[in-house]
Amino acid sequence: MNATESKVVLVTGASSGIGQATARHLAAMGHRVVAGARRTDRLAALAAECDGAVNGVELDVASLDSVHAFVAHAMARYGRVDVLVNNAGVMPLSPIADLRVHEWDQMIDVNLRGTLYGIAAVLPGMRARGSGHIVNISSVSGHRVDPTAAVYSATKFAVRALSEGLRQENDDIRVTVVSPGFTHSELTHQGGAPDARSAARAATERLAIPAAAIAEAIAFAVAQPPNVDVNELVVRPTAQR
Repeated sequence: MNATESKVVLVTGASSGIGQATARHLAAMGHRVVAGARRTDRLAALAAECDGAVNGVELDVASLDSVHAFVAHAMARYGRVDVLVNNAGVMPLSPIADLRVHEWDQMIDVNLRGTLYGIAAVLPGMRARGSGHIVNISSVSGHRVDPTAAVYSATKFAVRALSEGLRQENDDIRVTVVSPGFTHSELTHQGGAPDARSAARAATERLAIPAAAIAEAIAFAVAQPPNVDVNELVVRPTAQR
């Protein structure tokens, strides 16, 4: 990849799972990657692994100030942002009747508000340049609703709706939604009702595809020419129903 093909790519939630795999894969392709997450020790390890092709920055997507600082860091270092991958997400599953309101708020804050904050931080610059690409990570749960996943699905349906609206409002900015199925990640490691968490973890262990598969789908969308917008990709295990 030559200098004109190399893009400045921001990836949120890059300390594990899909975000980490995406940062690693895009850096290996020759892109300049700024990886954001709260666990800075993991970002440092990722940067060392990638021989400096990944620049790690502390990021809390639920804080608008933190997201603006993340983008400002990329602008100061590289002068522009070509691609934002809104990947950070949480998935504490539970029946609605459990009334885990704090976890509902967390999913809204990270999965939806965090996506909006990312868009708000990069969109003005992209519009001013007349180019850019925003990749939002939804889920197969953004296409269907299952018991214990109602609130999670609500946030992921919202990400798809938001993305489609953003696409229709802009002629020069590409918008891609990637909806992963069961994928090896840490989504099932924290929060939620114990029974729901155990069931999700068992299904993941039985069916999951590697996070690298999602990273490659993102890379495919990013690699298209400016006049080609890959709007939506659903990537799941062959055996997943």
